Order: sequence, then C-alpha cells, then structure tokens
Amino acid sequence: MKKDPSNHQPNDLVLFDGVCNFCNSSINFVIDHDTQKRFKFASLQSEVGQQYLAQFSRNTSDFDSVLLIKNGQLFEKSDAALQIARYLDGAWKGLYFFRWIPRAIRDIIYDLIAKNRYRIFGKSDACRLPNPEIRERFLG
Repeated sequence: MKKDPSNHQPNDLVLFDGVCNFCNSSINFVIDHDTQKRFKFASLQSEVGQQYLAQFSRNTSDFDSVLLIKNGQLFEKSDAALQIARYLDGAWKGLYFFRWIPRAIRDIIYDLIAKNRYRIFGKSDACRLPNPEIRERFLG
C-alpha cells in the first residue's frame, strides 16, 4: 500500500466534490449522523484530494463520484455511499441492505444523479469551509 499523501492516517476518508451543493449537503448529513467521528473529509479539488486521486490512478479532474478510502481500499459511487451509510447512526445504516442490488443497477441511478447534480442542486464558487468545531475532521 502506498503512503498516505497527507501524512495523516484517517480511519475512513470521504472525498467529495467541494463545489457541488448536493455533495456539501450530503457531507453535512454524514457529519450530523456520524457521532462516532469515524469519517474524515477532503474535497476532490483540494491538494489532499488530488493526491489521493493520483495515488489510486484516477483522473484528477473527475469529480463525479464520492470516494471512500477505507483501510487502504477505494470505494466509489454507490459502493462508497452504502459503505458510508453502513456506519451512520440510527436507521440510516439500514440502507446498507441495498448492497444486494447489483452494482451496475445501483450505479445507473448514482450516475444519473451525479450527471445532473449541478443543474438540480447548484454549484458553489468555493469549497465548503467547516466551522471550528468540525474543522479537525477535514484534511487539506
């Protein structure tokens, strides 16, 4: 396994499109439902995000998927979303049940949302700036 480019060893790292309003809302949702503080976050556009994209041989200008790095393994699209949901508080972890639906079908729905996310939910001019209380959970 390659060295963590941020020189930090988060347990589970969520990489997201930092200028997408839907993605930012999703990260806020994860933060609110992750009371164990399992997840760390970085935008795909950040230096840390770009290093991870390169580390996993991914296009450094492709921001169409949330990525989860868990124990050195990369999860993307619906796999990443379901892995994240699996560790959220309350009934949200029940969404992990959908892993039984074939990935190809799940990812068709995921790709449809990803393709239209800016048109439907809008786009910000800059990446999310966390408040001091949660800043420690963001890398980069």
